[in-house]
Order: sequence, then structure tokens, then C-alpha cells
Amino acid sequence: MKVSVSTISLSELDVDLLVVPVNLKDAESGLTLLVEHFGSIIERIRPDFSGKPGSTTVIYPDQGSARRVVLVGLGEPEKIDPELLRRAAAEGAAIVDSMSVETVAIAVPETMLDSETASQALVEGFVLGAYSFTRYKTDSQSETGVQRLVVQTVNEDKQVRRGAERGRIVAEAVCTARDLVNLSPDEKTPTMLSKAIEKSGRKFGYETSVWDKALIAAEGMNGLLAVNRGSKDPPTFTVLEWKPENARNMRPIILVGKGVVFDTGGLSLKPTKDAMDSMKCDMAGAAAVVGAMEAIARLALPVFVVGLIPATDNRPGETAYVPGDVVRMHSGKTVEVLNTDAEGRMILADALSYARTFHPELVVDVATLTGACVVALGEFVAGVMTNEMNGSAERLEAITDAGRRSGELVHPLPMYDEYSELLKSDVADLKNVGGRSAGAITAAKFLEHFVDYPWIHLDIAGPAFLSKAHSYHPVGGTGFGVRLLVELLRDFVQKNRT
Repeated sequence: MKVSVSTISLSELDVDLLVVPVNLKDAESGLTLLVEHFGSIIERIRPDFSGKPGSTTVIYPDQGSARRVVLVGLGEPEKIDPELLRRAAAEGAAIVDSMSVETVAIAVPETMLDSETASQALVEGFVLGAYSFTRYKTDSQSETGVQRLVVQTVNEDKQVRRGAERGRIVAEAVCTARDLVNLSPDEKTPTMLSKAIEKSGRKFGYETSVWDKALIAAEGMNGLLAVNRGSKDPPTFTVLEWKPENARNMRPIILVGKGVVFDTGGLSLKPTKDAMDSMKCDMAGAAAVVGAMEAIARLALPVFVVGLIPATDNRPGETAYVPGDVVRMHSGKTVEVLNTDAEGRMILADALSYARTFHPELVVDVATLTGACVVALGEFVAGVMTNEMNGSAERLEAITDAGRRSGELVHPLPMYDEYSELLKSDVADLKNVGGRSAGAITAAKFLEHFVDYPWIHLDIAGPAFLSKAHSYHPVGGTGFGVRLLVELLRDFVQKNRT
């Protein structure tokens, strides 16, 4: 979708559909300015449009160049934030879905937000709201959908252009992550996933290196190898790197993404209904890292970033690892396996241990790690945890603020030492599960054993994959984590200006 900015007046925009966000006070005061642009039909539809968030009205104007106009409610003007603008733009995209529309314009409303933030939010919301995964639909319509989105602003404004372009790039990166999650499992074996990452790197300019099973074994990543033992497809370990000459950091920020391309639970087999059905999404953390790397490279952020993606499936093959196995991990620690469905932490532990070799400034892992986090926080908020090293409060504040700005909300969970008691093993250094209580926290405490640097853990099991669409979040893969990571890294750049 091409995105451009125009200062042409609303009445002169020659588009198939014009989306006009309207706040509650303007709606209540009579929409006077819109009458000037589109004629008396505005007065006739006024009783049908409340201006409340989520309210919409489609009109076919008496005058003006736009074939259709959609009024979208924003609610009280003092409460308008980027997320409300995203959702308003997504309402416009939802209406487009039922029409034959190729060109759309969306007006930047007057708000307390700066114009760059507002235009980015509108473009993000529209592009993400227009997303549709039709790869396997043999009867999908031949129409190509919206080809051009015009962001209308009253005055020429470089900030609007910057925001619109950033919104397009970030939204497209989210769509990349969604596509990867939504792929059929037989089209994303570890090798296929690594090839997709290599293709992305070549296209957008970041470096990639793929390790095969022999290299993984030589490095001693036995947690990854243990999970892979029941599979007919070998594992991969992919390293992604973006290191511009003007990077603000000498030591990298590392993003680690869980890449379990399909999770049966292994010999601790999941029940099919409501458990295994959606497990093609268990690599959503890896997808988020790929999308974030795409966006970082396309935005040319001056920050040194490394991505690490351990990838395998988890199947109950005849050589699969079993409860009772003791695995010597990459770090040298031993782990007693008591549940083969706690496989994500096994492969992440090896990746986090390997991350030490980079002497990182910060490591963020992203994973659909526990059902317990879904129980605790639901489908729209991710759990965030960090180790109690210097700066832990600042790290939590930074990721939480990035979540608010990006619309990808996170909520901190405690990491008290007492939780580690639940992971003590009688035969090894630790066991891979801590019991029913505090499952999301004990999973994070397990990972904490493999880090000795500033670290943030994101459990995205809830918001990574939805069974019911919500605003600009579709059924299936949502791409959660991409916008959050990009915003976190943009904040890092701003705080490290030279």
C-alpha cells in the first residue's frame, strides 16, 4: 500500500473513500465545518452519529470529490491518544473491507498530540486494520484492495510525513510477523523459517547467519537439541545483525525470539482442542524479532542490534526427550526435565547463555512461553519480568512506557527469590517446571539462571494469537511485540544522543 501526505482540502480530495475522525464535542456542536465541505447531507445524518469511540457513519456526499465519506468517532477530545487514533483508522479499514475501494484518504484531526505521533498512529491503524491473510483461500476475491492511502493535513508539515512513513514501515513489519505466524506448519520447518529470515535480511539490509544442527551441537546447545530429538526436521539457530556505522552503542542490544515452529507438547502431549490447535503460533516470539529487525533496518535506527532465534518443533517421535532426562545446557548447568511441554524455556536458555558472548548492553527475549500468563493477564497484555540487577526499575519503566506508546501493553510480574525454591531439583541444578502456582514467574526464574547481564523477559502467550478479531488485531497471528520492540529501541536512541 502506497502512503502519501496531502494538504488538499477535504472537499477536493479525489478518492474512493475519505475517513474523517471526529471528536465528541465537534459531533455535538453540529459538524459545521463538514457541512461546508460535503453539503447538507451532513445535517441529515447528524442524529445518527454520536462521535463516541467506535461509532461510524457512511455518507455519500452532496458535494466534494470524495465518492464516500466515513465519520469515525474519537470520543472526548482531551482523552484522545495514539491508541484511539489507531482504532479509529482501523474502523475505517473495516468499512473498506465491504466496498470496492482502491484509494483512501484519512484526515489528521486536531488533537493535543503532536502531528508526527498522530499521523503514525493513523497509518498504523489503517494498515494493520486492512490486513488479511488469504494465502490458502482458493476462492479469495481477485481485487487487490486499497492501493493508496493519503494522509490529509491542513498545513504542510514534515512531521506528518515522517510519522506517516514510520507508521507504514512499522505496520508492514508487523504484517511480516503476522504472515510468519499464520503460515501452515508444513511451510515453516526450522529450515524454512531460517530461509525466510535470510530472504528478509537480503531485502532490508541486515546480516543473517544460519547454524545447522552440526554447528548447534558443536556450540553445546543441548537444550535446543533435546527438544528437537523427536523431530524429523533438524533445528536451526539464526543470528541476525544490524550494525550501522552511526550506532549509539558499542555493545549490542540483543533480541531473542522463541522459534518453536509447532508444539505438540512432545511426550507430555497437549490435548488437541483449545491447546494444540493454535500451536503453529509458538514461534510468534521469533516472528516478532524478525519484524522488529525489518523495521529497525528500514528506519535506519542508529543502534547496534543482534537477533537470536533458536528454532525447532516439539514432537513425540520415537527418540523424543522424556520426563526424567537430565540435560547439560549450553551454560554448563544441568536441568531435570519433568515436562516436555516446557520446551520453550529449554531452547531460550541456550540462546540466552550464548548471548553472553556478545557482552550485551541489554537482552530482551520474546516468547509465547506460558498458559499461566494468559490466565493472569488475558489476551491483550503481555507479562514482563526482569532480573534484579542495577537498573531493573528503569528497565521495567522503559518497556512499560514503550508499551503504552505503541499500544502493545505489558504488565510487570514479580521476580522474588522465593520463586526459585520451586525450581530446585533432587538430581540436577534445577528442574524445568516449578509446578502449577505462579507458572509464568517460575518460567522466567528458570531463564534467569542463564543470564548475567541486564535482561527483560516478555511472555506474549496471550496477545500473540487471537481466536476473535479485536479492532486492528485480526484472528490468528497479531504480530505482537514488533511495535513494542521498535518503540523501546527508538527510546534508547533518543536517550543516547551524541
